Amino acid sequence: MRVALLGNLQKNAPTWPGMPEDRWDDLDSEETINAILVALAAGGHEATFVEGNLSLLETLPRLRPDICFNICEGHWGDSREAQVPAILEMLRIPYTGSGVLTLALALDKPMTKRVLAYHRLSTPAFQTFERVTEPLDADMRFPLFVKPSREGTGMGVTAESIVYDERQLRLQLRRQFDTYDQPILVERFIEGREVTVGIVGNLTSPVAWRLPEDLEAPRISRGLHFFPPLEVDMSRYPEEEAGIYTSRIKTELAHQFHYLCPAPLPAELVEELNWLTAATFRVTGGFDVGRVDFRLDAHNNDKPYILEINPLPGLNPGYSDLPLEAQADGWTFEQLVNRILDEAVERYGLTENTIPAPITA
Repeated sequence: MRVALLGNLQKNAPTWPGMPEDRWDDLDSEETINAILVALAAGGHEATFVEGNLSLLETLPRLRPDICFNICEGHWGDSREAQVPAILEMLRIPYTGSGVLTLALALDKPMTKRVLAYHRLSTPAFQTFERVTEPLDADMRFPLFVKPSREGTGMGVTAESIVYDERQLRLQLRRQFDTYDQPILVERFIEGREVTVGIVGNLTSPVAWRLPEDLEAPRISRGLHFFPPLEVDMSRYPEEEAGIYTSRIKTELAHQFHYLCPAPLPAELVEELNWLTAATFRVTGGFDVGRVDFRLDAHNNDKPYILEINPLPGLNPGYSDLPLEAQADGWTFEQLVNRILDEAVERYGLTENTIPAPITA
């Protein structure tokens, strides 16, 4: 197949005076792009990298790819991860991964948490702030955790994100507003271990998410492959990281990533995490690939709380969570990349006779 790999390279990102140092931390490196191209070629595909911007409107009709492998994070706007998929849908070009609505939803952490709460899926209690002076809700109890609402790759997450009183909360809100200029998410801090579960596949039947009072409801997750849970080994990092999977760990220290995979967890907890991952994937409308992040409550028998879903998980073969989980499961990077592509090909029902021609006018 002719595959267009669509991404946003860090080196191509715009810059301006006074921009936050971490502004483009979620964009991809040439190392990642090249690794995916090699993997696709190993799968027998003719793959070409194309920068994911407005030039796609001219470039893709000329290239005429059969499908796009999308890892675009985007540059501008609250729904920037959804912009390239929207272009692809206008051009009628199939693509890997989740659709426009899911990508827009997942980037907005408070909105995602509202969906999770509606479905009674455990997520830490939260409040969204649009001003530093907004009063804290009466049911919010310290310690709390403060982070931007619409960023990825741990942007804005430092040891100071944990706040223990009103003074620290207001200081951290001010810093976040000044840096990111967007609503700030404040949620209950769950003290405990941080784990993540990656998946590939598509649900072939509904997830029967279990109401707390309905313990006999079936747990259906056919069509998904769950990778072993990965735990960040915080004991290997400096104390100043405060046991948090910070932006610094995800960027500056990425090539010295310390992790445990499979995470040392009892089988029944792994089953619970897998089901919660499937349920999160279902209620947010995910396709093909994803990763769900959890904190395990050290004060409540390691009860898992869903932090967020990432429908565009990082794919650097050396340090991104999903490839490391796949490796622990006995998969090569080439197998992972081509399985993601195969899931999309099957989902669209693509054959030589069904590949649509892109719109040219």
